[in-house]
Amino acid sequence: MGREFASATLRWCHLLDLAIRPEVVAICNRSLTPEKINWFTDNLPGVKQITNNYRDLLANPDVEAVYCSVPHNYHEEIYCAAIEADKHLLGEKPFGIDLKANEAILKCIESHPGKLVRCASQFIYYPAFQRIMRMMEDNAFGQIIDLDSGFLHSSDLNPNKPINWKRMIEFNGEYGVMGDLGVHIAFVPFRFGFKAANTRAICTNIMPQRPNEKGQIVPCKTWDNVTLLSELYYPNQEFGFPWVLKMARIMPGEKNSLYFHIYGTKACARFSLKNAKLLQLLEYKGGEQAWQNIDMGFETSYKTITGSVFEFGAPDAFMQMMAAFMYELSNGKELNKWAACPTPKETNWCHRLFTAAMESQASGSTVKL
Repeated sequence: MGREFASATLRWCHLLDLAIRPEVVAICNRSLTPEKINWFTDNLPGVKQITNNYRDLLANPDVEAVYCSVPHNYHEEIYCAAIEADKHLLGEKPFGIDLKANEAILKCIESHPGKLVRCASQFIYYPAFQRIMRMMEDNAFGQIIDLDSGFLHSSDLNPNKPINWKRMIEFNGEYGVMGDLGVHIAFVPFRFGFKAANTRAICTNIMPQRPNEKGQIVPCKTWDNVTLLSELYYPNQEFGFPWVLKMARIMPGEKNSLYFHIYGTKACARFSLKNAKLLQLLEYKGGEQAWQNIDMGFETSYKTITGSVFEFGAPDAFMQMMAAFMYELSNGKELNKWAACPTPKETNWCHRLFTAAMESQASGSTVKL
């Protein structure tokens, strides 16, 4: 992810109408081997500091903002250190290994006002997703009836795949797949203003052991797949409605398949990364009910040199996320509600949901939030 970030800064000229430009001046990595460092030094002429001690980087007065992509168990320590060092911060999800760590980060933010602190999540910047969120702002859906969303992978289907840090509780946390994939999709209903009243979780550890790098079989204790059924409420809506959130590392046939389906009394919308430019809309005006298939082009919140007829992809979503962070940093406010990175408060609502999910799994019952 560090290289993804750096790569986006190198193609910043792709963006238009932004009064601020990022320059990578320092990098920190635990390993300073040529394999880890040469790509950065070969491509980033502005790099003047290379260190394996993040505190040295934070002490550098030339560093104004930090992008931090580290295992979840380091979030509280390093995020708080960056904030206390008077740096702006774009940190990876889930913003703390658990609720306690997340709340410690939020407390640190409150104690150091004036710094921009946001969570990295690029998927909402796909044009179809942006359209859905603008429709929500315009109350185009009417009363919400149902919400169905998820994030599915199949990369762990191979039982011989070596275990890595995301499969270890001490690094990834007890949330398992929720902490890995869940925030990318879970924060969206909270941005809509929906409130979760309760949740029921079914968590499965399909591969309880895996080989390590030496080929030895070791325990793999994190949850592979989690399905949540939650009851949501909307402020101006009297009745609640169901939200199914499905997160899976082991779902045959799926590869980075994020999807979001919303159903209302006036309109419905469906979007999936299976076909990233396809937006399905159903608008109900009392007559026939028919789904429209709309091909979304390169229709972005932050303008680019790319023509609107072309397809949008993962590197473009990452660049739009960075543009959102830099725009807010430069202007002191977001471009709009939907074109902004997840806030620490939104990550806290996700942590509360995931913590309740863990309690639900342990008790086999529905847990109130």
